[in-house]
Amino acid sequence: MSSRVVLVTGGNRGIGRAIAERFVRDGYRVAVTARSGEGPEGTLTVRADVTDAAALDAAFTEVEQQLGPVEVVVANAGITKDTLLLRMSEDDFDSVVATNLGGTFRVVKRASKGMLRARFGRVILISSVVGLYGSAGQVNYSASKSALVGFARSLTRELGGRGITANVVAPGFIETDMTAELPEETQKQYKANIPAGRFATPDEVAGVVTWLAGDDAGYISGAVIPVDGGLGMGH
Repeated sequence: MSSRVVLVTGGNRGIGRAIAERFVRDGYRVAVTARSGEGPEGTLTVRADVTDAAALDAAFTEVEQQLGPVEVVVANAGITKDTLLLRMSEDDFDSVVATNLGGTFRVVKRASKGMLRARFGRVILISSVVGLYGSAGQVNYSASKSALVGFARSLTRELGGRGITANVVAPGFIETDMTAELPEETQKQYKANIPAGRFATPDEVAGVVTWLAGDDAGYISGAVIPVDGGLGMGH
């Protein structure tokens, strides 16, 4: 059990919510950012859009006042605007990169100030199997998620000597409301390409994230950990 303070961006739904719930169960003090809605029971919800540096700063200040300095940050908030490259607009590309990559930059930059003072920190970036595997119709999303690898590794070289680690978790297909709405035949086709033959549960992703936040992972940094049932092997 840990009483460290965690901030999960986009922690009001999906994988982010499962991550926040797992941290609560493990005894952490947990805050989540959300543009709307509320985080799970036992968390502090703060309003912030990761594309707005001022709103993020205010959210961090609120968390610091109510829970204490953020020691673990999980950059999870992200969006998709899928379409083929030749149909993709400038806004389709720019807005996805501004949220998924730019949002990570803003969140981690703000969090790192307290981590440097404490000489301790865990930075965990939620990427995707398509970040390295690729996916037709997702040039914007794939590029933004792939960039998180270089981000984490550069951060490791900058801050690794200060007790701060930075790692990437790359989920594959996860059991969410979105995948549940896919036609049964489509789900079968996707699962046929996954060696494990099934989608992951959100809690399986959350378990890897909480492990990276703990003391047992203190000597792991700059790593990319896939949670994809083998789909992206070799990538």
